[in-house]
Amino acid sequence: MKNIAIFASGSGSNAENIANYLKGNHTDINISLILTNNPKAFVLERAKKLEIPSLVFSRTDFYESDKIIQALKEIDLIVLAGFLWLVPVELVKAFPNKIINIHPALLPNYGGKGMYGMRVHEAIVENKEVETGITIHYVNEAYDEGQIIIQEKCSVESSDTPETVAQKVHELEYEHFPKTIAQILE
Repeated sequence: MKNIAIFASGSGSNAENIANYLKGNHTDINISLILTNNPKAFVLERAKKLEIPSLVFSRTDFYESDKIIQALKEIDLIVLAGFLWLVPVELVKAFPNKIINIHPALLPNYGGKGMYGMRVHEAIVENKEVETGITIHYVNEAYDEGQIIIQEKCSVESSDTPETVAQKVHELEYEHFPKTIAQILE
């Protein structure tokens, strides 16, 4: 049995999608913990519904203690799914090439500190890009600069709004993120 932990800061729709995919397709992979830095994040409700243990942590827990590393001792892969904090160097070193992230654009474009969620989609539309997509990558010490695992693309039409671009990107996330997680753990 392979164990994964998912970090999320908000809604947790990707976390739930991953859980449902694994339950139906890969019973040898278990989400053993969902972690969040946001005590009001809806991902906690999703975790409860899915019967997955959860952990809420503070900035101090994350950056100034080994509480998180200790909580992840039995984990084979860490998945960032809408998690907005920079991963501390100690955590990256403790799990080399075992932390992955999904970004809602084709990196290296539209990445870095502050580029997440609707901010990315607004920039895509504002710059009149003709395509966008997702990037799944390993996490290193910098925002969105780790080795790329996979990128999937979708077109951006001149009539698209940030909201329609977001919908296209979410569809790519829901389709490809769970499959990529399973492939990494094979």
